[in-house]
Amino acid sequence: MVIQVHKEWMTVSTRQTRLDDFLGTIMMKSILSERADMTLMTSVRSLFAAAACLLSAYSPVANAQEQQLNILCSVQSDWCNLIQVTFPRVTGIKVNILQRSTGEALAQVNAEKANPKIDIWFGGTGDPHLAAAQLDLTAVYQSPALAQLHPWAKAQYEQSGGRSVGLYLGPLGIFYNKEVLAKRKLPTPTSWADLLKPEYKGEIQMANPGSSGAAYTALATLVQLMGESQAWDYMAKLHRNMSGYPRSGEAPIKAVSRGEAAIAIGFIALAPGEKAAGFPIEAFTPAEGTGAEIGSMSIIKGAPHLEAAKRFYEWALTPQAQQFAFAARGFQVPSNMATVVDPRVPDIKKIRLIKYDYNKYGQAAERKRLIQLWEDKIKSLPQ
Repeated sequence: MVIQVHKEWMTVSTRQTRLDDFLGTIMMKSILSERADMTLMTSVRSLFAAAACLLSAYSPVANAQEQQLNILCSVQSDWCNLIQVTFPRVTGIKVNILQRSTGEALAQVNAEKANPKIDIWFGGTGDPHLAAAQLDLTAVYQSPALAQLHPWAKAQYEQSGGRSVGLYLGPLGIFYNKEVLAKRKLPTPTSWADLLKPEYKGEIQMANPGSSGAAYTALATLVQLMGESQAWDYMAKLHRNMSGYPRSGEAPIKAVSRGEAAIAIGFIALAPGEKAAGFPIEAFTPAEGTGAEIGSMSIIKGAPHLEAAKRFYEWALTPQAQQFAFAARGFQVPSNMATVVDPRVPDIKKIRLIKYDYNKYGQAAERKRLIQLWEDKIKSLPQ
């Protein structure tokens, strides 16, 4: 059974010690990569391969009958790649990964509901996972690890009716390129209000909320922070300063890193990785307050490889698996309370977080309504 495999892995002390030691090395290399004369480690992918080799040697299920697992992955590409390398070494299960932004992932799962091809949806903002649960696209599953999770992760489970669980928490914020601001003699922003300054015209990017979970979180955050009428007025003014709305939530951050844009809106957990790669990027949470994503995981209803999906679900909630996120430049707050946290993970106690209504803004109808209004009221405006 799935639970037996998970318990065996967690109770073999020698394997656990070696695994913990190696994961500690991963974290230290990731931390040392902050030095300006280094890119993100010598190669993140070579680190992935080394991790896979050790895990293979100590896997309690290396001789298990070969199976297959189809994962819809809505986290950054390095994290998806790491999963594809390590999980087969742990379990003997072949992994096929398809990376999609959160909105695109929801659309795909919905389109395939009559004949599901995906087994499990990993990561991405929690709102679309809640929408998928409401649309009966995901399966009920209760992990024995639920008691080990932070309250916000368990709240995602409860609000979804047991169809989704929290993996990580990531605050929304604003990025800027220090060199671009200096070169163009632009002021450094500190708030949502600052982004409306006329000198930022054509300098800001945010993803499209119809395809990006980060952008939808920004949209829902502004509505809750300002009130809906004022939020639409704010976004109409902000639109004048936008240079584009790419489909992926990562794309605006990459644009700022490369100097193609001065400012971007997104999840600040991506900033340390960009800085470690040598880019002159900074991020902050706005003075007025901000929202946060609860990155989530859901098993697809009718999953063709259900038992493999359950095994992955259990593995993904362990402290050991959650530590891999840091090597993959994912500096969100992990959901398992026992996970050793990288020092670059934001301290949410120091951030002015709004009381984000995940239940309301995760409803399929509300999500559709807000996105359509954004299309009609904002995207259609001339610049």
